[in-house]
Amino acid sequence: MAKRIHLTELGCIACEELSELGAGKEGWLVNSPNLLCALDSHSIALANRFLILIVNWGDPDAPRVKIRPDLSPIEAESITAIEWLVFDDVRVVVAGTSCGYLLVYSIAGDLIHKQMVHPSRILKLRVRGTKKDLMQETSSEEICVVLPGIIARFDGSNIQSMLQKWVQEKNSNFWDQNNRKGEPEDSGSLYQRLPYQIWSVNKNGVCVDATVTGIMPPPLLEHQSSQRYYCAVTIGEDAVISAYRLSEDRGRSLVGALLSKVVPAAASTIASFSKLIWRSNDQSPKRKPEAKTQSFARASSLTCIKDYPRKGEKLTLSPSGTLAAITDSLGRILLLDTQALVVVRLWKGYRDASCVFMEMLAKKDKGKSVIHTEPVKSDYCLCLAIHAPRKGIIEVWQMRTGPRLLTIQCAKGSKLLQPAYRFGSNSSASPYIPLEVFLLNGDSGQLSMLNRSLS
Repeated sequence: MAKRIHLTELGCIACEELSELGAGKEGWLVNSPNLLCALDSHSIALANRFLILIVNWGDPDAPRVKIRPDLSPIEAESITAIEWLVFDDVRVVVAGTSCGYLLVYSIAGDLIHKQMVHPSRILKLRVRGTKKDLMQETSSEEICVVLPGIIARFDGSNIQSMLQKWVQEKNSNFWDQNNRKGEPEDSGSLYQRLPYQIWSVNKNGVCVDATVTGIMPPPLLEHQSSQRYYCAVTIGEDAVISAYRLSEDRGRSLVGALLSKVVPAAASTIASFSKLIWRSNDQSPKRKPEAKTQSFARASSLTCIKDYPRKGEKLTLSPSGTLAAITDSLGRILLLDTQALVVVRLWKGYRDASCVFMEMLAKKDKGKSVIHTEPVKSDYCLCLAIHAPRKGIIEVWQMRTGPRLLTIQCAKGSKLLQPAYRFGSNSSASPYIPLEVFLLNGDSGQLSMLNRSLS
């Protein structure tokens, strides 16, 4: 009987430039908390605190691109999150910083956009989309920015419009390459601010990871309106799992509205009066104007699970947003139904594990004839790939309550990666692209893909 092969080698990222990120040391890919990875269909972006390196794993002869953002040395600013934004006509890298800035770079290293989200450390960038079907009444594509106790949401259409405008200006020779390669002195002088929503989700404790799972109905006894409500799931140290209803409305109570008007006016009056009394002839240097922060919209707590000393560590969301896999500090993995907000499955004995959802070809009945040659969405079943580094294995379990389908041995120092979401891929006219999972061996630099078929 021939041995089954569950991994397909695709390429290698080994190069001299990786030494700047710590390559060459055993376990460099997984042991450094400051090393970040983001995978695209042809490239991988790796980053440490001050450098972003783009490597084309499909073409070893392609030039590597180094991006060194102009970070604030006074604030000890560093890169804390990284992700790809993939559209039909453009691919860009987006990075989050410890000071709350969002930086968008072209694959050539040009700065396209810079914007303050909130003056706090950006923990995670999540890109996802849902298609309108029988289960989903509406479709949406979004980018979620996770900060401690805060979650922000950018609509994908706004970012796509900004990038399309940038491409048009570049092709029309109206783009100033010299200005774009360097960081501007005033972050708001050259870039149009992208609209977004932001919520405070720290009622049950500061979160270490969070995600918007999708659109949810409005609360009972509330008038119907055109605004949307979103469901968010957070994990943290105080509450293992928390769920919130997020509203687009930034309305506040009457007391809050009065304070927001009276306090700034009083402070402005006192400041003006002080200037008249203590006016000095010495002209002090003007400070750079601080970026304006956006007020929080309403967030209502729905439920939370507190189980000290258990702490939530990592969170991954299924493509539809209906399931979330959560790892905790006790070595357990919880499968959460994000619509019913209940845990539907539990795995034990997986310390330091990481999870990603994937799709595998389901077994067909031998008696049935195959009408189509190319697999369609209905041919795939949703699975959860669990990487247990202490065991040195990857397990693939069928959702929701299915059996374990595969157990794959993997080298020490390996990492599970998933290609970035493709905006517009939910179109019914485009062929279905299943959710794939890749394995990167840090010691050899070899990138492999988990096969979608069990045979």
